[in-house]
Amino acid sequence: MTNIMLLNNVEHHDLRVMLGHAAAFGDAVNQTLIFPTEFEEAQREYPILFQRAEDGRYQAVVLLGLDRDENLYLEQNGWTGRYVPAIHQRGPFLIGFQEREVEGERIREPMIHVDLDHPRIRRGGEEEGSQPLFLAQGGHAPYLDHEIRILRVIHDGLEVGQAMYEAFAEHGLIEPVRLQISLDETTRYDLPDYHTVSAEKLQQLDGAALEKLHRAGFLRAAFNVVQSMGNISRLIDMKNRKREAGRVPEIA
Repeated sequence: MTNIMLLNNVEHHDLRVMLGHAAAFGDAVNQTLIFPTEFEEAQREYPILFQRAEDGRYQAVVLLGLDRDENLYLEQNGWTGRYVPAIHQRGPFLIGFQEREVEGERIREPMIHVDLDHPRIRRGGEEEGSQPLFLAQGGHAPYLDHEIRILRVIHDGLEVGQAMYEAFAEHGLIEPVRLQISLDETTRYDLPDYHTVSAEKLQQLDGAALEKLHRAGFLRAAFNVVQSMGNISRLIDMKNRKREAGRVPEIA
């Protein structure tokens, strides 16, 4: 069970966070959530796909591996991709909401919370590979400022995400895609239940539809998704290199 608290520089003045990426930190996954605010960076590294959540709404994910718990971008020396998805950068931090009264109105204000049971959390000391959250005088350490930026990417992405997916669906851009990958004669992967942006339908949009998507800030994201599909071949190459490295050489 998580131990989540509102972060503050009094109770948590001695908190430190371990850096880096490893299976112990939850990075050994074959896909992860991604947000529209990350599409520009993510499309250079990963295939961006859509899935339907339990409530029927679309959510975006990036494909990291082909087998269960396989992250082909995760090696002993850390995450090899040039961009690490925000979900894997945020570590033990998350956004919670607290109500407060402003000029007679109740508003919900986003606040930074910390999971004190997260495997990255350390108390006191200066363990190698860890960073403090607060300076000695109580201000934010650079690492915490970085985490605030990451949480903003997630928060803003959540705010815009559903509107963007609904706009894509309105214009008929979202279509199912079944990824059927063959590595050799006996090793095949069939990955159903994914969706993508149709490159053909995107090209067929009339001027009014393109202008509407552009004004909403969604057109570039649609092209990002289409362009990202080229990274599937890169993922296959990475998988083949991993398989080759794991083969036991034959003894003559």
